[in-house]
Amino acid sequence: MLTVDAALARLSQALDHAKRLGADAADAIYVGDASTSVQVRLGELEDIGRSEGEEIGLRLFSGTRSASVSSSDLSPRALETAVERAMAMAREAPEDSYAGLAPEDRLSRGAAPDLDLSDPADVSAEALKARAIEAEDAARAVKGITNSEGASASAGRATIAIATSTGFRGGYATSSNGLSASVIGGEGAGMQRDYAYHSARYLSDLDTPAEIGARAGERTVARLNPRKIDTGQMPVVFDPRVGSSLLGHLIGAITGSAVSRGTSFLLGKLGEKIFADGIHILDDPLRRRGLRSKPFDGEGLPTGPTAIVDDGVLTTWLLDSASARQLGLAPTGHASRGISGPPGAGPSNLHLAAGTLSRDALLADIRQGFYVTELIGQGLNPVTGDYSRGAAGFLIDNGQLGPAVAEVTIAGNVKDMFLNLTPADDLRFRHAIDVPTLRIDGLTVAGA
Repeated sequence: MLTVDAALARLSQALDHAKRLGADAADAIYVGDASTSVQVRLGELEDIGRSEGEEIGLRLFSGTRSASVSSSDLSPRALETAVERAMAMAREAPEDSYAGLAPEDRLSRGAAPDLDLSDPADVSAEALKARAIEAEDAARAVKGITNSEGASASAGRATIAIATSTGFRGGYATSSNGLSASVIGGEGAGMQRDYAYHSARYLSDLDTPAEIGARAGERTVARLNPRKIDTGQMPVVFDPRVGSSLLGHLIGAITGSAVSRGTSFLLGKLGEKIFADGIHILDDPLRRRGLRSKPFDGEGLPTGPTAIVDDGVLTTWLLDSASARQLGLAPTGHASRGISGPPGAGPSNLHLAAGTLSRDALLADIRQGFYVTELIGQGLNPVTGDYSRGAAGFLIDNGQLGPAVAEVTIAGNVKDMFLNLTPADDLRFRHAIDVPTLRIDGLTVAGA
């Protein structure tokens, strides 16, 4: 895997060759990564894997025509051949008046902020195995656990670098650490499973194996002997580990591609209230050690915190340069890209701000409701916002969590769900998308 400086030098060579061949504009991205993962089950090593790879993606423009190619051979001659192939393809490609590099006057300049994304400590395969075994042992030690699907531990590193013919050069290195456990409780047809996991940039920020294992075991045992729930309209409360999916639906509706194609249930809602008063949703790509933190976006534009929803009002679309041109707007610094194809748009570290009520207070006045801990399937119409998903969780009975509930469908419309959403005060920053416990009144719950 190349260093950032070495990767940028390789990208510059490719862009120089593109210029010599007559390309009007070009950009290139390098992604190198290496990771080790260990899987154990019932205290024994089940699998160990090591993956390493590096690749360069090139995008060349001939007027308004463009083409993209990628190469895992990073030798100078191989990159020259890739450039030549892309140039030939670009000359035959259809015209696209919206395609192009990011505006040169908006590119990130100067030193990139230090986001502390790379842990200097290395983790051996033997240490990963020990962590996975410890997590599984802790899960299996919970009374009621009868079997295990295993535990896994992983550690990895990556380098990302981007260069454009308009003068942008930037790169950064990251590390990742993960640990998970999944176990089974009960016997025969009454068996239930659940899991716990955590990911972090730094090993020192990761939950301990004992914590992850115990959480997996306790969640599994709590799901034993589920009952049915009566069909009707009632308050539904989303546990933070599934409530984040609601923000995923929001993001899918405000990305430039969905808006420009007219396939968003939020068309025409920019600048309007789509959540209740007091709701704030923020995207922060500059969070130190954040799982999706980055000093610049996929087109070389600077990144910064964005209030996507401010006091309930939708303030922005998430736009790469192409979708911004199509909509007659400016790119927002949310471009994301891989090795192949043009950039799209998406969030970084996203969260819905905490409310003022505790979780217990959020539940207190619910005579009968449904607390969701698992969602099944997709179940969203992106054009209308109609929502229907399978779910499992717990009955809410007179303000308290009751018995486990399974085989449930919850339905509504996301636009109404957003307006009727109330957050608790228990927000924790643990994932790329974080929410507190969320309550939504008036959803249809279909059970027995």
